[in-house]
Amino acid sequence: MYTISKNAKYILEVKKSSFIALLYKVDSIDDVTKYLGLVKDEYKDATHYCYGYIVGDTIKFCDDGEPGGTAGAPIMNVLVKNNLTNVLCIVVRYFGGIKLGAGGLVRAYTKACSNVIDSDNLVGLIPGYSVLVKVSYDRQKELDLLFKNLEYKKIFGEDVCYRVKCPSDILKKIEELNVNYEIKDKLLIEKRF
Repeated sequence: MYTISKNAKYILEVKKSSFIALLYKVDSIDDVTKYLGLVKDEYKDATHYCYGYIVGDTIKFCDDGEPGGTAGAPIMNVLVKNNLTNVLCIVVRYFGGIKLGAGGLVRAYTKACSNVIDSDNLVGLIPGYSVLVKVSYDRQKELDLLFKNLEYKKIFGEDVCYRVKCPSDILKKIEELNVNYEIKDKLLIEKRF
């Protein structure tokens, strides 16, 4: 499973129509709504705003007035084929006056979405956990070393609390340390190479 490290853009011209593919990293449906609004504001005079997104277990696509199955479904097929998650692809179309037919539309939306996905922009994801770990101040260095390559936040109080996103092997090491911890959630985390 993969996501993207940064947003991307690709422009395709087909028989005087412009297809602007915009790929966004999203973590929630609120992110999807925000980006759709921003794109509609930026490309106000566009003919169509077709899209597909995958956020966790939520999958949705939209043809936005194009003939059924000619825009949103091809976009979604590309996202699924590339094993992506937490992404939104919007393809903005400016109609150029020449009808492309159903097959031409499917090919154009597929190509626009395929080309905006750059393998250099992909980030591998692995199953992991969101964990809360509490330790005394004298054990900080031990945990700082264990979490050095992970995304974590330290909170200082009576004890030191770590909120960390970690893979299974690090969770096992936390268990072996005999410290107070609580698994908050299962999630996908970026694979660190």
